[in-house]
Amino acid sequence: MILYLDTVTNIKKIKIALLEGGKSSYQGEFSAYKKQSEKLLFLIDKVLNDNDLKLSDIEKIKVNNKGGSFTSLRIGVVTANSLAFALNIPIEGEYKEDKPLKINKINVVEPKYDLEPNITIKKKNIY
Repeated sequence: MILYLDTVTNIKKIKIALLEGGKSSYQGEFSAYKKQSEKLLFLIDKVLNDNDLKLSDIEKIKVNNKGGSFTSLRIGVVTANSLAFALNIPIEGEYKEDKPLKINKINVVEPKYDLEPNITIKKKNIY
């Protein structure tokens, strides 16, 4: 089974799908506006449990690795890379031209940022 993660198509949601034989056996979207990092692992666990599956049933991870906001893209790609490493399974980006990089014998998917990060610091009145 392939676990598909998308945190960038709609930055207010997390999309998780389970794919078997090239077809989707489960697909869900979950509200996660500005809470993707808090909810993603919990939702993966919930989807697996709701479908009577375990982490060991995942044979591959596929992740949307292009577009969206800097932070939402980073959250999805880092989570996917970490799970693939921990489970010792293959990983691939959604875009076929983006083959996983091999870093120290570990395959990782590289995020493809469309824009420079827009990081702002709010100044507080310290007086």
